[in-house]
Amino acid sequence: MNTSLDCVILSTMDINWLGHSCFRIKGRNAAIVTDPYPPDLGYSLGKPSADIVTVSHPHPGHSYTDGVSGEPRLVRGPGEYEISGVLIIGVATYHDNDKGAKRGKNTIYLMDVDGVSVCHLGDLGHVLTADQVEQIEEVDVLLLPVGGLSTINASVAAEVVRQLEPKVVVPMHYRTDTLNKGLATVDGFLKEMGQKETASQPKLTLTRTTLPLTTQVVLLDY
Repeated sequence: MNTSLDCVILSTMDINWLGHSCFRIKGRNAAIVTDPYPPDLGYSLGKPSADIVTVSHPHPGHSYTDGVSGEPRLVRGPGEYEISGVLIIGVATYHDNDKGAKRGKNTIYLMDVDGVSVCHLGDLGHVLTADQVEQIEEVDVLLLPVGGLSTINASVAAEVVRQLEPKVVVPMHYRTDTLNKGLATVDGFLKEMGQKETASQPKLTLTRTTLPLTTQVVLLDY
């Protein structure tokens, strides 16, 4: 998407983690909610407002669109979309390491929000192919599942980070005090990334000009 340099510098993007694989990404022109979940998951979604909702796959914990307020446009599946000034590219992947035979398909979404590219991996179940890496191209912020069980585990997640070389990595889909259900905690991923202790923060605020020069892992509060 063509955005003037002045707009990029002045525009601040906020990313809030709402739990599990759900984020609210707020840019200058639009708010995006990813993979909303139902009340019985354990987290409190809180009926966030959005202009756009992305759904990586149709499993209940990732597709509860009734939990989002406003009149958002739904993005579901591979393709190219431009909504409210946000360019979104959906890349076809799988929910398992057997080409979808066990858990079906998954869509990765690459979103250009005010000049910052945000990549939400959904419930990715495998390392990326060379073609998928090429489709995704440059990633500034990577929203990455790390808890294993129904998606990639810590070591595979670290390999995906090496494939995409993002500036910022935000882990998701891992075990917390609110959600257990067989998932691993984030600690294994932090160890894979060479980080022993990382303090969490309420939200991530970025502009194109404040991105770090080397990959940083950021933990968000839900």
